Amino acid sequence: MSVLSGAALVLGIESSCDETGAAVVDASGVVRSDVVRSQVALHSPFGGVVPELASRDHVRNLAPVVIEALARAKLTLDQVDAVAVTNRPGLVGALLVGVQAAKGLAWAAGKPLYGVDHLVGHLLSVFLRREGEAARPPPEYPFVCLVASGGHTALYRVDGPQPGDITELGATRDDAAGEAFDKVGKLLGLGYPGGPRIDALAAEGHAEAVVLPRPMKGSLEFSFSGLKTSVAARVAKDGVPEGQALKDLCASFQAVVTGALADKLVRAAEQEGVAHVVLGGGVAANRELRARVATLASERGLVAHVPSLASCTDNAAMIAYAGAMRAAREPPDGWDLVATSATVLPRRTRKGRGAR
Repeated sequence: MSVLSGAALVLGIESSCDETGAAVVDASGVVRSDVVRSQVALHSPFGGVVPELASRDHVRNLAPVVIEALARAKLTLDQVDAVAVTNRPGLVGALLVGVQAAKGLAWAAGKPLYGVDHLVGHLLSVFLRREGEAARPPPEYPFVCLVASGGHTALYRVDGPQPGDITELGATRDDAAGEAFDKVGKLLGLGYPGGPRIDALAAEGHAEAVVLPRPMKGSLEFSFSGLKTSVAARVAKDGVPEGQALKDLCASFQAVVTGALADKLVRAAEQEGVAHVVLGGGVAANRELRARVATLASERGLVAHVPSLASCTDNAAMIAYAGAMRAAREPPDGWDLVATSATVLPRRTRKGRGAR
């Protein structure tokens, strides 16, 4: 089958973790529709995502979400040009639901099928253009992007939209930033997900009130496990703080995390000699991180690009757009496309402590 033109309309499907998503996006990044069914209420009683429950919920909700996405775009399946689906990385059971559904839709409608790496979707989410949002000029290639979410925290140099154009500059050796937020939120009795609640409380706290460790300051790699352990030790000794003390601890914790993320993103861009920095992933919705990156980039003469809140969290629009980029240059995947927990992007950061 021939490679699609740059005017392709792509149906995207996302089911890598706890969001069931479907969207229609064109190759210029215009979002025709984007439907997300969150599983937060399902997993909240357990303090985190339960993989088996996530997979079952995707099975229940994927078909209605796809139908709604096509309806909002005022299109039928026959009118889209390709089907794109997240097939890596993520929870394999959850990914499998989306991959199998995408295969069935593509086969039934005679459409080409494109597997998309979830991380590539986040890296390209800044190019999405949503109705009602102020027009923003997109970043220029090359740029340096920080992807920070519940499962991933890494810096990438992005020279183009294809996986082969992307190079990891540094990643976390242990916990992802979003994972640290959620675990600290659980320690403090704030429920799941912890990130938004910590962000809200931090807005009324004093970031200098609590001294916490700032790991790996001289590297482009990250480590958040020690910071999380420091909070856990404080809670074990003194109990969960209340009132202003809780707000101060949240502000101090958040300042360390967002400071490390923003500082290393800007430093990576300076080391790579590129002028544009980009945020992606669920933690990019954090109020303080967005402000820190904008301010620090401006001070260093860099241009910061932050996706809209809807484009930060897991969504199918970014998957559709990444699929459109593949469709513009590559033949489709075969029916042997598999779901896997491994990213297609080469990794240079090893997990664990010690010299590299």
